Parts: sequence; C-alpha cells; structure tokens
Amino acid sequence: MPNLGDPYPAALGIRLQAAVRPDSAGDALQLVRLRALMDLTSGRPEIRVGLIDGLIAGNHPDLAGGSIRQISGSSNGVFSKSDGNVGTHGTFVAGMLAAKRGSAAPAICPDCTLLVRPVFGGAITLDDRAPSATAEELGVAIIDCVDAGACVLNLSLALAQPSSKREYALEEALNHAARHGAIVVAAAGNQGTIGSSAITRHLSVISVVACDYLGRPLGASNLAGSIGRRGLSAPGDRITSLGQESKMLTLSGTSFAVPFVTGTVALLWSVFPSSTAAAIRSAITQSQSGRRASVVPPLLNALGAYNILAGHT
Repeated sequence: MPNLGDPYPAALGIRLQAAVRPDSAGDALQLVRLRALMDLTSGRPEIRVGLIDGLIAGNHPDLAGGSIRQISGSSNGVFSKSDGNVGTHGTFVAGMLAAKRGSAAPAICPDCTLLVRPVFGGAITLDDRAPSATAEELGVAIIDCVDAGACVLNLSLALAQPSSKREYALEEALNHAARHGAIVVAAAGNQGTIGSSAITRHLSVISVVACDYLGRPLGASNLAGSIGRRGLSAPGDRITSLGQESKMLTLSGTSFAVPFVTGTVALLWSVFPSSTAAAIRSAITQSQSGRRASVVPPLLNALGAYNILAGHT
C-alpha cells in the first residue's frame, strides 16, 4: 500500500477518470466530479476541518465514530437528546462531511477530523434563511478553529447585525486564518441579492453559490463581483443529509453547497499533504484559467483540481 505521507497518486502516475455526466434526476457528487476523488480517499485524521455551525446530534448512527471533536464555545457542540430543531442545521452539515460512507448523506470526508465549534444554538427554522452569528462571535470561532489546527473551515451561516465597526474583528480573524494557511469556505447567502458581505469580500475566502443539478444558480443565492471572481458554485438544491433521531432530511440553500467545496479541500489535502494553501486554493478555484468577469462563479470541479495538483494536463 502506498505511503500516504507522500502525494502518492502523482508519484505512481495515477490519473482519475472523468465522471459520467449526471442524468436528469441529478447527482450532486457527479455534477462536481467528486465521486472519483472520494473513491481514492475518505480523508486522513491529520486533516482537521473546522465546522463553525450549530449543535451536533452526536448520537446519530450515521456519524462516523471518533472523527468528531468539540472545541471551545459557549454551547455544547454535541448533544444526545432531540429538542425541536436544536442541532438540525449542524447535524445536517456534519453529515455531509463526516457521515459514514454508505449513508444517504454525501459523507465526503469521514476520516478527516471534524472540529465542531458552535456559534448558535436553540431552535432554528429550516427555511431559506441561513442561521446567523454576529461578527464578533464568528471571529472568535474562526480563531479557535485555526488555533486548534483546522486547515479548512466550513461557514454555512450568515452575519447577524452587520456593521463596519463590528466587522473589524471578523476581518482580523480571517486574516489570522490566512496567515496560518487555513482555507475558509463560506456560504454566499440566500437573500437573492447582488452584493457582498464582510465574509465574501475577504480576499482569502472561497464563497459558495448554490446551484441546481444543471449547474444553474438557485434564485435565492446571493451573487457579487467578489463571489464571481474568487468563489465557486456547488449543488445546493434538494440535498439529503442527516437529521435528528436517525432521520434523513432533504434541504436546499447555500449552507448545503458549502460542504461540497470544504470536503473537496479536505480530500485534496489528504492526498497531497505537502501542498500549500495557495496551491490547493489555486487548483480548486482554477485561478490560473484567467480573469473572471461574471458575478456567477464557475462550478466546482474536484477532479480537475486533483489533476492540477497531480501535475496532469
């Protein structure tokens, strides 16, 4: 078996084959050419993914045992008893990343270590609005995740009470993440507007727009010049993942597009552990392909990013 301490696919000359085009029913993993990468690896424990979200139903049977760890925060990140919608959003997103392979959830990188950092709790409505945190809360959570060793952060949330004064701490936290080589992946938002936020404007953030199974942006997804230049589109329409009490849910929105990008970053770093954040970001955003002029970012291409890092043309 190859030594995973080296980018062995490149060394062995392995080239992943292109995925089949999705059929009319749609297949989110096929759409972004992620299945082949998932077949190659389920991640590595050394790759830590910071999940800045809500509470997690730690007793869900489909969550991979041992790969989820709570770090500091004012709320308990893992709970074992259902209470309305408490933990529904966090559990859903966690399932997309860390569910056991074979689950109905995407289960993109279950063998990576998921660092749960809650920033909201209580009952959350499952409508088109993403749950939110203040800039101060989010800034502290970002620093906590980075200092705990996260190399990629998943922000499936929105900013509450935005203001330039409040957002200074958030900007500094995002700068902290960039200085430490962590990649931040964030939801573009679900207000259906043209405009950016303190998160999506930041030069180091990969903002994610939700698209349908034909790759078209959902009407509720926010768009902006900064998102079009540095972001990506990923499936966010009728995504199925984990709910509470062993149930499955199907939801739509930018919150649920983000984990496809986060998980791809985690898998790429698992296969190419010596790669820099700049190399991973360049490969996944295809930044070498020229200037982008549209407010709609290109579709995630996990296979293309793998081939770039492997040195394939």
